[in-house]
Amino acid sequence: MSQDFLFDRLSSQRRTSLYFRVLISTTLILIFSSPVMAHAIAATDLQQPSAVGSSSMPDAPLPQNQEVDPVTLRNTPIHMLKDQGAIWTSPLRAHTHDLIWLLPLAAATGAGIATDHHVMSSIVTHDSRFNQHNIDASNVILGGFIAAPVAAYGLGYLKEDPHARETGILGAEALIDGVVVEQGLKLIFWRERPGVNNARGRFFQSSAGVDSSLPSSHSLLAWSSAAVIAAEYPSPWAQLGVYPLATGVSVTRVLGQEHFPTDVLLGSAAGWLVGHYVYRARHKHARSTR
Repeated sequence: MSQDFLFDRLSSQRRTSLYFRVLISTTLILIFSSPVMAHAIAATDLQQPSAVGSSSMPDAPLPQNQEVDPVTLRNTPIHMLKDQGAIWTSPLRAHTHDLIWLLPLAAATGAGIATDHHVMSSIVTHDSRFNQHNIDASNVILGGFIAAPVAAYGLGYLKEDPHARETGILGAEALIDGVVVEQGLKLIFWRERPGVNNARGRFFQSSAGVDSSLPSSHSLLAWSSAAVIAAEYPSPWAQLGVYPLATGVSVTRVLGQEHFPTDVLLGSAAGWLVGHYVYRARHKHARSTR
C-alpha cells in the first residue's frame, strides 16, 4: 500500500469526521437554541388583551378600565418567569413555517462551525495589544447597553414619562432573560474558547463549564437590549444608533479572540429575538410603570 494512498485515505477520514462533527453540532445547536428563536418569532402573532378576551369570550369583553398584567417593577419577576417557561417549551409549538428562519440559520451555523478554527487560527490576528483593545471596546459598549434601561427608567420616572419607564423596565427584563438563556446554553454546549487547544472549538468539554464559548454572552445581551430600544423608538435614527453598536460588540468579541464567529452569530440572533419577544409580549399592556 503506497504512502500516497495512505495519505489520501487519512485525509478522507478526517474530512468525513469534520463533516460528521459539523452535522451533529449544528443539529444540537438548533435543537437547543430554537426555544429562543421559535417563541420570539411566534410573539409577532400575540394578540392584545382586549383581542384575546373577545376571541375566547366574545360576549364578555374585558372592562375598558381594567389593567391587564401591567408593566411595572413589581410585575417584572413574574413576567420573567413566564418568559422562561414560554422560551424553553416553545419547541412543542414549532410549525413548518419556522423553516423560513431555521434553514438559513442552519446553513450559517454549519458554515460557521466548519470554518471557525481557520478563522481564529489563521485570519484573526493574535496580536495581544490589538486583541485587548477589542475586548475593552466590547466591554465599554456592552456597559452602555446595560446602563441604557436604568437611564431610561430614571429619566422616565423624573419626567413622568411612561414610555421611557416602560423602555427601562422591558430593557431590564430582556437583559435578565438573556442572562438565563445564555447560561443555560453554555451549560448545554460546553464549547472551548478560541484560546484553548489551538482554537479547535470542541464541544461538550466539561472543562469549559459556565465560561464556555457558545453563545457569546456579550453579543446576546447587547442585542437583547438593542432590540427593546429599537422597538420602543422605531425611528431610523434610533435604529442606526443601536444596531451598529450591537454589531460592534459582536465583531469585537471575535477580533479580541474571545469568541468564534458562530458564537456571536447565535448569540446575536438569540439576543435580538429575546428582546423582540419581550417587547411584543409586554409593551401594549403598560398602564402605570411606577
